[in-house]
Amino acid sequence: MEEKTFNPETLASLQSNYEHILRLLGEDPQREGLLKTPYRVAKAMLTLTRGYNEDPQAILNSAKFKEDYRHMVIVKDIDFFSLCEHHMLPFYGKVHVAYIPNGYITGLSKIARVVDSFSHRLQVQERMTLQIKECIQNALNPLGVMVVVEARHMCMQMRGVEKQNSITTTSDFTGAFNQAKTREEFLDLIHRQTI
Repeated sequence: MEEKTFNPETLASLQSNYEHILRLLGEDPQREGLLKTPYRVAKAMLTLTRGYNEDPQAILNSAKFKEDYRHMVIVKDIDFFSLCEHHMLPFYGKVHVAYIPNGYITGLSKIARVVDSFSHRLQVQERMTLQIKECIQNALNPLGVMVVVEARHMCMQMRGVEKQNSITTTSDFTGAFNQAKTREEFLDLIHRQTI
């Protein structure tokens, strides 16, 4: 896999700050096991927040095709991970997306890339759900969009209430998905075992 190039000034500044954090925690950044830790954490944070440097709507528009298909298109079980903006701890799970085209479709992989772009930011699940829906609605102007996100939050599992098996589900929808029958069809399809 190709090594990602980061802005050297940003990387150096983050590295310096992580060295300082280690000292504040009572650690010695010069200890053998920690010598490269600030550098590695700085690179990891830049990777985990790379979505700030991406334009999700441009991702969809880069593979936008005229097509006279007016039935539900579903991309389900899109794995994602993100960082909670409250504790900067991971939350992760699956995103399910449906849209009903209105003259235009997009490459299926672009839906997953939009999820990646919004999840690779400091986030809350509710906002991420809304952002994915709005991006697809704005880029494709479909007859309707629905997004369901199911996630586990490490901030609930590792600290605070320490509930290991809780799953948070959020959803948002527009257009044709305002009809209960259409929503129910989507929800039925995403929970069916396939392939």
